[in-house]
Amino acid sequence: MAAETRTAPSYDFGVLNVSVSPAGVVHVEVNRPEALNAYSSQVWKELGACFGRFKSDGRVRCVVLSAAGRMFTAGLDLKEAATGPLGGRPDPDVDVARRGYYHRLFILEFQDAISAIETCDKPVIAVVHGACLGIGIDVISACDIRVASEDAYFVVKEVDIGMAADIGTLQRLPKVVANDSWVRDVCYTARKVPAKEALLVGLVSRLLPGKAEALEAAQDMAATIAAKSPVAVVSTKHLLNYSRDHSVREGL
Repeated sequence: MAAETRTAPSYDFGVLNVSVSPAGVVHVEVNRPEALNAYSSQVWKELGACFGRFKSDGRVRCVVLSAAGRMFTAGLDLKEAATGPLGGRPDPDVDVARRGYYHRLFILEFQDAISAIETCDKPVIAVVHGACLGIGIDVISACDIRVASEDAYFVVKEVDIGMAADIGTLQRLPKVVANDSWVRDVCYTARKVPAKEALLVGLVSRLLPGKAEALEAAQDMAATIAAKSPVAVVSTKHLLNYSRDHSVREGL
């Protein structure tokens, strides 16, 4: 019987630059610098589709996620959101129940797109530089590892625009930093968290002088991971994620 052959997935996206190295390290760059990498629906939908494809791509062993331009992200694209399901004027011909139903479907699709980073079976390293606002925290908290440049800062911005950070920040951040008081502090106040504080509380594991150095450090780490047994690495990620959400006994 002939061996099964698979065609490598396509990574041709509009606002994502995706490259795969011979060693199996993928670099995903959010490329919307003219909008400060604000997350429009195109960005998060492409991100979800991209990470969903990594599962079936045997070339991929580790992923580095970064952003072009002068910051990681300015957060949600508020201009688009103001006219979309999150903030647009209700259609008077659609009753409240149906509006609520479709709004829920939109939120679930949004959440699933960001969760695709976490459920990707390959480790994901986020590289943060400049501002990381709002949805940026949802994204990086779904990653396995976070490194940052010294000019990076973080803001859970949602309360300032009358929203809860329910795309993943409120669910994942308490488990990332394991400090409930600090999480409530930053989520209630939307205050600016500088890079050194992020390192101190464990939001990031390394600080580098600038974006170039942070990206290089992440690429080096990814290359080290990619050189390990892929079965061992994938199994380790599955067990760590499962054990995080279950008791020790259940994780054994």
